[in-house]
Amino acid sequence: MNRHISVTGIVQGVGFRPFIYGLAKRLGLHGWVRNTSGGVEIVVQGNELQVERFVRSLKTEAPPLAKIDSISVRSDFSDTNFNTFNIQPSTFIEGAFQPVSPDVALCPDCERELFDPKDRRYLYPFINCTNCGPRFTIMTDLPYDRPATTMAEFEMCAECRAEYTDPANRRFHAQPVACPQCGPCVHLEVSPSQPQDLSTIDLRLAAILKTRKYLREGKIIAIKGIGGFHLACDAGNRMAVDELRRRKGRQGKPFALMAADLEMIRRHCEVNEAERELLTGREKPIVLLNKRETSTLPNDLAPGMDTLGVMLPYTPLHHLILNRSDPILNREPAPPILVMTSGNFSEEPIATDNQDALERLGPLADAFLLHNRDIHVRCDDSVVRVEGRRSKVESHATLNVKPSTFYLRRSRGYAPYPIHLPIETVPTLAVGGELKNTFCLARDRSAFLSHHIGDMENVETFHSFEQGVDHLSRLFRVKPELTACDMHPGYFTTKYAQGIANIPRIAVQHHHAHIASCLADNGLENRRVIGLAFDGTGYGTDGTIWGGEILLASYADFERFAHLEPLPLPGGDSAIRHPWRIAVGYAHALGIDIDDLPFLKNLDMLAVNIVRQQADRKLNAPLTSSMGRLFDAVASLAGIRNDVSYEAQAAIEMEVLSKPFLTAKPYPYSVDNSIPLKELLQSVVHDVRTGKPAGMIGARFHKTIAEIAVDVCKRARVETSLNEVALSGGVWQNELLLGFVSDGLEREGFIVYFHKQVPANDGGLALGQAVVANFIASREAAKQSPVGGSV
Repeated sequence: MNRHISVTGIVQGVGFRPFIYGLAKRLGLHGWVRNTSGGVEIVVQGNELQVERFVRSLKTEAPPLAKIDSISVRSDFSDTNFNTFNIQPSTFIEGAFQPVSPDVALCPDCERELFDPKDRRYLYPFINCTNCGPRFTIMTDLPYDRPATTMAEFEMCAECRAEYTDPANRRFHAQPVACPQCGPCVHLEVSPSQPQDLSTIDLRLAAILKTRKYLREGKIIAIKGIGGFHLACDAGNRMAVDELRRRKGRQGKPFALMAADLEMIRRHCEVNEAERELLTGREKPIVLLNKRETSTLPNDLAPGMDTLGVMLPYTPLHHLILNRSDPILNREPAPPILVMTSGNFSEEPIATDNQDALERLGPLADAFLLHNRDIHVRCDDSVVRVEGRRSKVESHATLNVKPSTFYLRRSRGYAPYPIHLPIETVPTLAVGGELKNTFCLARDRSAFLSHHIGDMENVETFHSFEQGVDHLSRLFRVKPELTACDMHPGYFTTKYAQGIANIPRIAVQHHHAHIASCLADNGLENRRVIGLAFDGTGYGTDGTIWGGEILLASYADFERFAHLEPLPLPGGDSAIRHPWRIAVGYAHALGIDIDDLPFLKNLDMLAVNIVRQQADRKLNAPLTSSMGRLFDAVASLAGIRNDVSYEAQAAIEMEVLSKPFLTAKPYPYSVDNSIPLKELLQSVVHDVRTGKPAGMIGARFHKTIAEIAVDVCKRARVETSLNEVALSGGVWQNELLLGFVSDGLEREGFIVYFHKQVPANDGGLALGQAVVANFIASREAAKQSPVGGSV
């Protein structure tokens, strides 16, 4: 029996060809296997029962990193008879594409070898095999072979070549395979802006030992990783942490941490089973964990927070820096937990190139641990949280306790694995939003959401965006026939889309894109749902700033069913950094007296009066229905924070303070198509005036917003008979609000959809843009068709 088999999905760079080779040998089959730019092709000849068993085993026994999308089997009518089974050279197929494996954390087998003194890769920082190591960040093109990676310049030694060509070896066709004799190496350099009595160290082990010593001494080290540089220091050294904040210009925003092992994490954080699986899995993202009250780590790591963002070592180099048991490494004991924050000044893209890092990060780092394996694509760490984890507030309130992974940033370890779409698309580029940017390339039924690009606030980030679009378009063979962008005319991404000539461009309303993203994330076919799109800023169809939106939406269109009452935002976008301006502007517009409230005491009254005049005269005070800005206003009124150093800081701190008061009752409110806010804010002011704790005010406010959301959905159901609700937008990163609203909706019999594979914030926006744009383009094409038609 002869069969020709085509397999698509993530089947390159994951040991799939060696698996096929071994499977065919085991079953006594002949033929060949090869990579193509569209997947893996196989020809098998042999006994009919064994061939059928071979086909079944493709899915049931596939390597752990493989993700098979499709297997097609047809008869092979060639006259060639094979008497062996072999791996053939890869072939290029014009226009074909296939998903790309994300980078994979160090596997247990390689970790064992890394610390085995008898192994030839003992303490080698670039050990890897077919089950682990870099993929996406070193790949320059497809098919995935060594010449199409940044490992091309490293010629394999005889021993590595023998492993690479041995079908029985774990490193059979592992493209980044290397060893100390033939592969990349590390070295340490001292920052030119931090002169010290230190010399460049070329010996790899000496460089690592010196790095461990410097970290122990409180120095800040720039470490080149798999997708970019980190800035590292001892997380237990308050002076080092404060100095890193000062140099980086990152006041207040939490730092990510990397711990030596799970035991060390558990000393400082509560870890449930779902969180343990994330921490120890092959992706190894940053996981937000509840901080133990007994933790001795400085509060300065995450000021005002009750959580820490922690990850485990995911590269061999990280393991060497943090290992606590190897006798050679422990000649220089290292801190057991490090700050591992992105290697950049605040709001810039992370550095990836050695020379660029030495120049840009010189003022930030005391020394640089570098290596000579190039990074082709920068890729930040992913950030996730387990929703429904059993938290310390559980005894005070009923929270959603169904554990699921919630992505705050989807990047290393996950990108650019595709989202399967419920519709067919033309080749599409959706450019995303202005903050937390990712872009999306779609073709057929696959949406490739990019790695995290960041906030489009500077030229460097925009260049990173352009480079990413060019690379992924080439990798996935997407030549866009349609572009999608936000409606905001001032966004960098909108201007980029406008600059693409000769293809249709569709501007998608921000909150429509959010709800569509949630629907696509859940694999739903086109249908109307109630959409709660709550975020900070989105350009509305009426030219005002939206953000507290209750929509009736499908992929094809949307209707604004209800929204928060629009109020002036004095200073426009600048008010986001100064919540007191929002509080003063809102109160003044609603006629609420706040002159005796404590939060005004430290403010310049001249500045306060200017804000009031702006609101009166509608001078640089655009109207907004933003839910995020309402949270900021209440946090300021309650005295939590007048100014912030990062987005949503005031709201996040209010959420933390609210947790001990979750039995508090909601404030009075009313609901209309324009949801009035005067009664709610008057009640907040009354509680402040009577000395209620800020946490109690915050808890009552959270409960009120949750009840408003549920009541509006009930009204929408009465009018439309819709019973499905989609939640999207950055405000849903608020764990308390998400729990209250989803529980409340489910109690009322609604079916609730939340994001599963992409962030609820603007990091998932491009997915919605891509799907909406395709529906709109299809509808327009149908209108112009001589036979008519509909979506």
